[in-house]
Amino acid sequence: MHDWTPPAGWLRITTIDVHAAGEPLRIIVDGLPPLPGDTMLAKRRHAQQHLDQVRRLLMWEPRGHADMYGCILTPPVTADGDAGVLFMHNEGFSTMCGHGIIGLAAAGVTAGLFPAAVERGEIRFDTPAGRVTAVPGGGSPATATFRNVPSFVLADEVAVEVPGAGEVVATVAFGGAFYAYVDATRFGLTLVPAEVAAIIGLGRRITQAVAEAVTVEHPSGDVDLGFLYGTILVGAAVDPARHSRNVCVFAEGEVDRSPTGTGVSGRLAIHHARGELAAGDAIEVESILGTTFGGAVVATTQVGPYPAVIPEIAGTASITGRHEFLLDPTDPLPTGFLLR
Repeated sequence: MHDWTPPAGWLRITTIDVHAAGEPLRIIVDGLPPLPGDTMLAKRRHAQQHLDQVRRLLMWEPRGHADMYGCILTPPVTADGDAGVLFMHNEGFSTMCGHGIIGLAAAGVTAGLFPAAVERGEIRFDTPAGRVTAVPGGGSPATATFRNVPSFVLADEVAVEVPGAGEVVATVAFGGAFYAYVDATRFGLTLVPAEVAAIIGLGRRITQAVAEAVTVEHPSGDVDLGFLYGTILVGAAVDPARHSRNVCVFAEGEVDRSPTGTGVSGRLAIHHARGELAAGDAIEVESILGTTFGGAVVATTQVGPYPAVIPEIAGTASITGRHEFLLDPTDPLPTGFLLR
């Protein structure tokens, strides 16, 4: 079998797979043509229009699953950047991903993806949301810390009517993507795996209700950043030594297994705006699995009219596989399918 070569004309895509705090990341390292565009948002638009078949091929069944996550590496779009990255999931292409940055930094060390940057001690990623800088660490599983884009509160404690749940109070914040943050205890949820079906249904209904009630616009004016990515249910940590627990429902009912790096960034902005965290303060947030990300407010800034924080997120990641995915041109399911 090791001598077999796929026939000419078959699509061949090489990936390195990792997980960060339990959330998968499928990193495409070979098999795609260059993506045109002078900015990462332009590259994202090109991917949406021309590479959606590839996204579905690798994220959906039979090669993936409803909660798969991945990314495409590109050349940087800035003079001092090390790499560009586009993140993708079951519904489309996101604007930033914290667990993905941690996974890329870990793979950068273990698999040698960014040798010059790793030797320098930091990896500068260009993302559709802006510059994100990761500092890879050592150990096994590999550790990494990244400094995220400025994060801020867009709308604090907005009351919306959610079908089947009544009035729900949500706060909308940006941490690389916009999320609606809601107190899970209001619904009797403890955010454990046994509740995942209820979490998905509630999260999707909240996202729809908040998106209809709140005008979601990024102060930069980039319309491609102006959408509500999902809902984050916040509850008490199972381990009393930790601050709290996050479960993010995003895209088409996808559930993040990690605490959500961009989501923790938004949490930091919310707690700072309420006077609960100052610059230099840090928290540790659990996921639905009990895995954790650390989050710290490293500085404050301003994003348009909004006071903002510079978040720093820390976590671990492990490589889970190295793959060559194939598409036989005669495959009757060339773009995959989803069953949930």
